Amino acid sequence: MKQNIVQISLVIDEYDKAIDYYTSVLNFKLIEDTILSETKRWVRIAPQGSDGFSLLLAKAANEEQQSRIGNQTGGRVFLFLHTDNFQRDYKDLTSKGVSFISELREEIWGKVAVFQDHYGNLWDLIEPTQK
Repeated sequence: MKQNIVQISLVIDEYDKAIDYYTSVLNFKLIEDTILSETKRWVRIAPQGSDGFSLLLAKAANEEQQSRIGNQTGGRVFLFLHTDNFQRDYKDLTSKGVSFISELREEIWGKVAVFQDHYGNLWDLIEPTQK
């Protein structure tokens, strides 16, 4: 059997604001933006060069969902963004105002630093060690 996780939902407050942030600041590509109703859209984004995985930007529909924006995992790192050039992407992200909340660490598996997105979600920026 072969299975893959191809998409996860990321709870956001407003579609257009989230699309703008993830495409202009994090350099993701907009894969799909389909209107489903007056209040709901199917919006998928993915990192440049991604091979199948995407994030579904899901607009919070009620108070409980709104309380999860930026804190879907109780303050733990939630998303892991691999790069082929840590310094290039670190420099680009910091120049766009992205806040890194940890310094670069060199681990046996690669270079890593934690950053916070516009909503407060924590991400690892990782350049894996070449094998």
